Amino acid sequence: MPPPRLALRNDSASQRIVKTRRARESNGTFEMANLYPRDTGLPLTVWISPRRRTRHDAQIKVCLSAGNCMDATNTAVVAIRPQPRLVRGDLPPHDFRLVAQWIEANAAALIAYWEGTLGTLEFALRMQRLPATTP
Repeated sequence: MPPPRLALRNDSASQRIVKTRRARESNGTFEMANLYPRDTGLPLTVWISPRRRTRHDAQIKVCLSAGNCMDATNTAVVAIRPQPRLVRGDLPPHDFRLVAQWIEANAAALIAYWEGTLGTLEFALRMQRLPATTP
């Protein structure tokens, strides 16, 4: 969400500064690309998105339900830089290691997508899938 804008409002003889904010979307996931396990090599679905008007740095969302789930209410957030780190949610250590490995393999493409210099199809063409792993 962008920082609040300040406006000067005249009420009668007094003046006061009023903060204004843009309305927040109730569900921002419509602007995110779903990446399924069969595409990424991860055991979980991840979402990537462009920056939009966010104030945080590049990050991805990870669905905590295994497989091709897209449950936006059950996610962890992982920052991309300077190195992968858990920002919000509970991601088991094994899953975090895999997600961090995938982020590191795709960091340049993830950042370009975040910054809007790559489209979804371009990202998909550049994305490196993790090799098959055993739990």
